[in-house]
Amino acid sequence: MTEGSGLVALVDDDADLLHATTQLLELAGFTVVSLDAAEAALAVVERDFEGVVVSDIRMPGMNGLQLFDRIKAIDQDIPVILVTGHGDIDLAVAALKDGVYDFIPKPYAGDRLVEALTRASEKRRLVMENRRLREAAALAADGLPLIGEAPVIRRLRETLRQIADMDVDVLVEGETGTGKEVVADLLHRWGRRRAKPFVALNCGALPETVIESELFGHEAGAFTGAQRRRIGSIEHSSGGTLFLDEIESMPPALQVKLLRVLETRSLTPLGSNETRRLDLRVVAATKVDLGRPDQRGDFREDLYFRLNVVTLRIPPLRERRGDIPMLFGHFLGKAAERFGRPVAKVNAMVSDYLQSHDWPGNVRELAHFADRVALGLGPDDEAGAVARLPEPAAALPERVGQYEAQLIRDALRDHGGDVRGAIDALGVPRKTFYDKLKRYGIAASDFRPS
Repeated sequence: MTEGSGLVALVDDDADLLHATTQLLELAGFTVVSLDAAEAALAVVERDFEGVVVSDIRMPGMNGLQLFDRIKAIDQDIPVILVTGHGDIDLAVAALKDGVYDFIPKPYAGDRLVEALTRASEKRRLVMENRRLREAAALAADGLPLIGEAPVIRRLRETLRQIADMDVDVLVEGETGTGKEVVADLLHRWGRRRAKPFVALNCGALPETVIESELFGHEAGAFTGAQRRRIGSIEHSSGGTLFLDEIESMPPALQVKLLRVLETRSLTPLGSNETRRLDLRVVAATKVDLGRPDQRGDFREDLYFRLNVVTLRIPPLRERRGDIPMLFGHFLGKAAERFGRPVAKVNAMVSDYLQSHDWPGNVRELAHFADRVALGLGPDDEAGAVARLPEPAAALPERVGQYEAQLIRDALRDHGGDVRGAIDALGVPRKTFYDKLKRYGIAASDFRPS
């Protein structure tokens, strides 16, 4: 039996058949919600329903066709499969033209139902995936930062808003690529300091001979080659926010000087005897746990305690997989705009990669992947991995034809090019099937194993 997955709302007033079909589908890997009446299904099926509906047609009260009409009004993209008796075939065919995903005549083999559900579940998954991507793009257009709905991200946004106006130093912990600078920038923009400079300095990117001058500044003639006075990053950020990335990489000698600046809120530039008062707020970021001696290395413990007034942890992407589609949609829209291309429509291969990959590079890696997809490249940098939305949109008859042709290709692919199996799966007359093959230029032999 074909293995399936996904959510199924199963509706049948026959208790024995309902129980037997539920067991069948659960053994095939589906999550089943068993319902004995159409009215009960309407309490379960909402617009954000992730699954497929399977319903008998003949039921007391609301029948399966009426249930389909109600579901179509809720969300016309929810696949509905109708189970029919022999006398209901004409009704089911009419419903198929009206948008029912499939109909299965009684009695039916278990494989027939599982195969139809597998295809319908995949279709629903892709619909929901692309819907979330569009929603993410809309949120991004509204300027919503720190995208994500995982509880830890919602709490992080709330915390940032609470402390944005507080004059406290903040330590941000997170793996490479998780968005530590985004957090620092939000603290700046959401607080009263937003009108003043946001100054960012990567402590690991500058040599020790340069970083002291970059941080603390110097007077003209302070050392050989110092021909002009230089305002350091610390003084330049006064009134605003100083972001020190990779703080764990700061040389030990400079840690002592930074500690004094943090304690006194003042500094004395190189070559000067003048002490300058500062309105300072420091956000330091680290990719290691400075609270652990085995990870802290030669980073000063007293500086760690001075910075550790408020500590924020950004989770890696693998700990909030539910946010990946939304983040990816944001980056995909940005990439499409940057490259001047239409927004790519995510296919099954890209969707599977998004959910199966561990993302060691976190959000930064995801953004780079979105760039590749926007350029028409897939997970393995192979061209043509992504289907694009038609531009301009095709007329309705053409779009219906495209969809019908894709269903036929899917059926042939699922059955290894076996025409009889595809005809049974689609539930159409043999002559009609061959007419459509000719109309759409589809060759069944293309789908048979070499």
